[in-house]
Amino acid sequence: MISSGIMENRSFSDAGGTPGGLGEFLIGCAMTCVGGYLLSNQVSVVGSYWNLWGTNSFGITLIPMLFGVGILFWSGRSIIGWVLTLGGALFILSGVIANMQIYFRPTSLFNTLVMLILLVGGLGLIARALLPHGTKR
Repeated sequence: MISSGIMENRSFSDAGGTPGGLGEFLIGCAMTCVGGYLLSNQVSVVGSYWNLWGTNSFGITLIPMLFGVGILFWSGRSIIGWVLTLGGALFILSGVIANMQIYFRPTSLFNTLVMLILLVGGLGLIARALLPHGTKR
């Protein structure tokens, strides 16, 4: 038990270490999750191929990583092998991300407003729940 007064009588309804606000926090979390899900459900992600001089060049990006893996099978402590493997994997990952195209599928204005209001309203309730309750604001 701490006698310095730092830990006062806390109840289960505390959110973020402040008195009160657990209900607002849970409702805000639910609203944010539903709004985020509905918004991300309307997004289409399409990948495209890497082109170099008009031809698909994804295979050429595999060469450094494959050399690195081969060197690591020969000697697992090879610094060059680790650099080639990790650098090649990072290059492939960045290339995949750079060549993604993200589209917002057509939807009605009402549906878009519902999604955004749920998302932003939920975030507002979460922020409000973290403030101390029972004091004049």
